[in-house]
Amino acid sequence: MGKKVLVAGGAGFIGSHIVDRLVKRSDMDSLVVVDNFWTGVPDNLAGITDPRLHFVQCDVENFATAEKFDEILHLASPASPPWYMREPVRTIKANLLGALNLLEMLAPGGRVSFASTSEVYGDPKITPQPETYKGQVDCTGPRSSYDESKRCTESLLFEMHRTQGVDIRIVRLFNVYGPRTRPDDGRAVSNFLSQALTNGKLTVYGDGQQSRSWGYVDDIVDALERYFWLDDIDYVGPLNVGNDREVSVIDIANYITQLVPGTIVEMCPPIPQDPTNRRPDLTLCRKILPGWEARVSYEEGIKRTFEWFRDTVMKGAETEAPSPIRL
Repeated sequence: MGKKVLVAGGAGFIGSHIVDRLVKRSDMDSLVVVDNFWTGVPDNLAGITDPRLHFVQCDVENFATAEKFDEILHLASPASPPWYMREPVRTIKANLLGALNLLEMLAPGGRVSFASTSEVYGDPKITPQPETYKGQVDCTGPRSSYDESKRCTESLLFEMHRTQGVDIRIVRLFNVYGPRTRPDDGRAVSNFLSQALTNGKLTVYGDGQQSRSWGYVDDIVDALERYFWLDDIDYVGPLNVGNDREVSVIDIANYITQLVPGTIVEMCPPIPQDPTNRRPDLTLCRKILPGWEARVSYEEGIKRTFEWFRDTVMKGAETEAPSPIRL
């Protein structure tokens, strides 16, 4: 008998790429995708015609079914600061209450996989950041609804593993970008590309020396596919997944101005509590997923993402500047 799989947040940026991989499985009888279209969009799933897929539009914390699932993948959360800062309570509910709700639907012996974030490290004092680093998070700051709800959901799942033997997989993702990012997402790459294709002014906050490790979505989903279900792995996490090539925000902006002649960089005042750096220590990842690497360079990844924005997102879009960049 095939497996029953549930994906929460499956119409989102990363979630929809995960769904693309799941429908290729032959050991799966049914796939339920839950999304409320808060940050996900229907078009992300429009090309899937697999009869095993059943979509439910609903908040993850309110989703209800008598069905039990062999695998549950929890990706139902905004990852962009403008989105979670506008609705912090909703963000906390999606992560923590969503996880509590999903656990009730797990079949005996089933597995819960959770997409956590490098934001659990806060504004790190060491680089690169290993999974053992406890972080530098301000639990009362403007980013805390996201950072702390991810940290608390990790805590919940690790305690369920420790006390009840629940099979879990927890991954910490670092600055993923690529096709299917919303033009109003508000993070650096999508924001710069939207601005380049509209008003031509790329807004960089502070001195632009904030650094990130930009992971192209195809590389990241390759790792998630192996870690969540494909490889025979008994490590529950946490596991850093990302690109360990660290590049400054100003370098990304300048590269995009080369892709789109006539665009300029506009410097703006700094954003409060914007982390200065972000780079994963991938020592453990390379051990758990031998042979995996983030192979797509930021130059190539941004070219691909730009082409997708130009050909898909911006067709028919209003020539209106997107919301300011947030990281």
